[in-house]
Formats: sequence, structure tokens, C-alpha cells
Amino acid sequence: MQEESLGRRGEAAAAAYLERVGMTVVERNWRCRFGELDIVALDETTLVLVEVKTRKSTAKGSPEEAVSETKQRKLLRLAEAYIAHAKISPTEIRFDVIAVQPISEDRALLRHHRAAFSA
Repeated sequence: MQEESLGRRGEAAAAAYLERVGMTVVERNWRCRFGELDIVALDETTLVLVEVKTRKSTAKGSPEEAVSETKQRKLLRLAEAYIAHAKISPTEIRFDVIAVQPISEDRALLRHHRAAFSA
């Protein structure tokens, strides 16, 4: 439960950050039979699918390292499912990763990797 709470807090921080930099958060925690998209956002006309990774420490690697090739393939499948579900035809799709490392109870270090991988 504590790890889930940490993950949810990281996702909330990431969503707030995306809105501060001018993106529109369309969905959070969108689920289908293939899994879950953490954040679906629009950056002007680009559909942005954001994977949020929150880690208390880097003892087992950086949060970004958790987005393996297997996870990337899963995110591609989720993107296709989301597009079909939403009945949209985006002209551009981007996959971003936001790494979150809490510093204190109410502060965190965020690293935003735009176009972290391609389709």
C-alpha cells in the first residue's frame, strides 16, 4: 500500500508539472485489458502518453531504467488501444517518461524525458 501511495503521489506531481508547462492532462490511470497508461496529455496537437516512474532511491537503478524495451512494447500496445477507445486520429504521438524522486514529504525532483522512445 505504501508503494502504491508513493506511485500515486508521483503521478499527481507529474500531472501538476505537465499542466504548469502548458500541457492538457486528458486522462490519468486509463486502464484496459493490456494494462494502464499513467497519463494521457495533449501538447498542443500532439498526443502524449506519459509513463511516470517514482523511486525513493536509485539503489536499484534510476526510475528511467525501469522503462525497459518490454515496457515500451506494452506502452505501444496501450497507445493503440487508447486511440481506438477514444476514437481519435492524432497526427502526432509522443511517448514521454517522467522520473520522480521524492526529496521530502512535499517536494520531489522531476526529470521529464520528452520523446523518451519512438513508436
